[in-house]
Amino acid sequence: MPRAPHTPAEYWDTYMPHRGEGDQPAPVVDRFEWTQYSGHGPGVEVLGRPRRALDLGPAEGKEAVFLARQGVVVTGVDLSPVQVERARRWWRDEPKLSFVQADACDYLASDAEPFDAVYSVWGAVWFTDPEQLFPLVAKRLAAGGVFAFSQAEAAPGSYGPQPMSGKWLEGRERELTVPRWQYKPGAWADLLKRHGFTDIDAFVLEAPEAGKLGTLMVRARSAA
Repeated sequence: MPRAPHTPAEYWDTYMPHRGEGDQPAPVVDRFEWTQYSGHGPGVEVLGRPRRALDLGPAEGKEAVFLARQGVVVTGVDLSPVQVERARRWWRDEPKLSFVQADACDYLASDAEPFDAVYSVWGAVWFTDPEQLFPLVAKRLAAGGVFAFSQAEAAPGSYGPQPMSGKWLEGRERELTVPRWQYKPGAWADLLKRHGFTDIDAFVLEAPEAGKLGTLMVRARSAA
């Protein structure tokens, strides 16, 4: 029996080609969403007023499109070639927006051009070792630039790199496992501080309905 993917790269390369097939319409873009609940929580103001922004793991590209339509020059970096091809096709008429197929860490290490904001909405930050990612983000942020990300809140007792597995992922028939990094808000703040970030705000935004999963929200700035 073939081994199930156990790294983000293997996961995206093996399973993401099944997403976005067919002539699906581009999604409606009317708000910058950080959470899994439409209209809940903060919006684009979290990023301040960037001129250039980097989206780590944009998937279908909705947040990147929203920013580009506000006049921000946005680059979206996604590991899946199918996701990138689809995003390019959907948003080809957006002049301030481009998509690159690459690993987040590889892309951040490949150039020195600064960004005013780097963000991830349930994207690459969740699936990348922060000890590797955070120093690279810090190097690519302009002085005082914003680093922000969101993802599901961690389950109690499930901290550090946690395996995410099951046949339910992407509706696949085979079992698969990928790691995702989960910590309490205070631990994320400590990680960011250790890698030189300042003005750190990390918290769990409660769901709009009781009993639903909350959203981890983290925002920090690069050293001036």
